[in-house]
Amino acid sequence: FDAGGFDYDQLVFNFSGVRQYELGGLASPLNVAAGLEARREAYSISAGEPDSWRNGGVLLPNGAPTASGAQVFPGFRPENVVDEDRTAVGAYVDVEANLTERFLGSVALRVEDYSDFGSNVSGKLAGRFDFTESVALRGSLQNGFRAPSLQQQYFATTSTNFINGVPFDIATFPVSDPVARALGAQPLDAEESVNFSLGVVLRFADVTVTVDAYRIDIDDRIVLSENLTQANVRQYLESLGFVGIGGGRFFINGVDTETKGVDLVVNWPWETSGAGKFDFTFVANWNDTEVTKVPATEPLAALNPPPPLFARVNVLTFEEGTPQDKYAAIVNWSLDRFGATARATRYGEVLDPGTTEVLDVKLGSETLVDLEGRFDVTERIRVALGAENVFDEYPDAFPVTRNTTGNTPFSNYAPFGRSGRFLYGRVSFGF
Repeated sequence: FDAGGFDYDQLVFNFSGVRQYELGGLASPLNVAAGLEARREAYSISAGEPDSWRNGGVLLPNGAPTASGAQVFPGFRPENVVDEDRTAVGAYVDVEANLTERFLGSVALRVEDYSDFGSNVSGKLAGRFDFTESVALRGSLQNGFRAPSLQQQYFATTSTNFINGVPFDIATFPVSDPVARALGAQPLDAEESVNFSLGVVLRFADVTVTVDAYRIDIDDRIVLSENLTQANVRQYLESLGFVGIGGGRFFINGVDTETKGVDLVVNWPWETSGAGKFDFTFVANWNDTEVTKVPATEPLAALNPPPPLFARVNVLTFEEGTPQDKYAAIVNWSLDRFGATARATRYGEVLDPGTTEVLDVKLGSETLVDLEGRFDVTERIRVALGAENVFDEYPDAFPVTRNTTGNTPFSNYAPFGRSGRFLYGRVSFGF
């Protein structure tokens, strides 16, 4: 079947510049950077051929109706067709200077205006104080935003699910759809964030150590709701005249998260007299994310029992679906025309949540090794051979309870994928 499809295109123009100004009273020139960006985005969905989505009225031998359209993905229906676009214009300015010999200050401001969403102002305040040549303290405070995408506002698709042998249309509704509005959907707003960071920079001869602690609070994250197919949801929709709708899902604001973490970076360049130059780097990250609020709507909250819009699996995906610790050691080496990189990365434990605790799967920590060798054939041509995941590591295998068909042997939550070793060769040309 031709199931239809969707298209997205973007046209962007930006212009930026930087200039320094000598001002009396400052320990350095005032560095001013400014820019302007204009962007046009377009998104469309086209319908598939009729047989990809319609029900031909064929019955199974037991008299039950068949599902509509192509299996497993029915085509986009005519009512899913959409063709939308928007424009956005943004401008920013960044000012930075040494206010004293030891204190560097920076202020940035960005203004953005969307034709379909509105305007937003975000900014950043940062500073660095050098106590000595070996010790410095740095920090920043900033807010940010992310406008709802066209896809989140307009994506729609419909499939047929059988509930107790009765076919129902289960849809992903755009927030403007009457069914989505009946379930409590509202026009999407921007995600907003506030970020704090505080760090120290230490120098011991050639060794540099940086430690940065951060906290990121994100409000009104846009998420896809649970698939609302509960019996009381269907009864509620039927009471409003939406017959044959078995439920569905839609994008909604309302998930708040709080992330705290620490980054550590240690770098040591070492140049030998005959064995070439080595760069040793060690990086580590520890982080913790907590979901502090989940979305709710008045129509669904009034049902008994109220169906969750953002349930256990989604909450645990945010909180434990990525490693809470990660370490990496990297060595870069170069000598004349030769070069090489060796990298070992350890990923911490990850939880692949199930609908109940019994079905949870914890993926153990794993260490992957990557190697690459390089040779400069000429000043402009470089040849490289390498291997990612040299020892062909895979995530822990799924238990039978999560792999009942044998088609899902590994979890999609694995932070390093599930494809094993990757070998490559590369030729680079410089001009």
